[in-house]
Amino acid sequence: MIGEVVLTSGARAQYLIDAKRAILLRPGFDALGELVAGYAHEWGATAVGGADVKAFFVRKEAKQHGLARRIEGPLLEAEDRCMLVEDVVTTGGSTIRALEAIVGEGHTVCGVLAICDRLAGGAETIKQAADVPYVALTTIDEVYPERPDR
Repeated sequence: MIGEVVLTSGARAQYLIDAKRAILLRPGFDALGELVAGYAHEWGATAVGGADVKAFFVRKEAKQHGLARRIEGPLLEAEDRCMLVEDVVTTGGSTIRALEAIVGEGHTVCGVLAICDRLAGGAETIKQAADVPYVALTTIDEVYPERPDR
């Protein structure tokens, strides 16, 4: 979407990358599944969305009702190696909070895969916070090379 938006970080941008919409269409979902499965195999992940392993997601905070979980999905075992998949990385803050939640519950993170990196410092922040591989499948330079903030 072109036009001013507020990002999760609170920063304003002149465009929005709606990766979730793209990956929830059948061709995007199939392609992402293959890419995620490849990295899950390479990094030895046993828990991740989109591959033949346990799927999970991390909430921004634990729910105040129901089971009050922050990590949702099948229960993760201590030996599980968790791979995080992010739709869009900007500052890396959401990824760091998810990493902290997983490690805080005693699990290991084996890598972070971003669908799109906005090239706003997130990759560096993630690499400094966690000693795990970080891969972006694409960057904003590839998706929107004529963007106004370039």
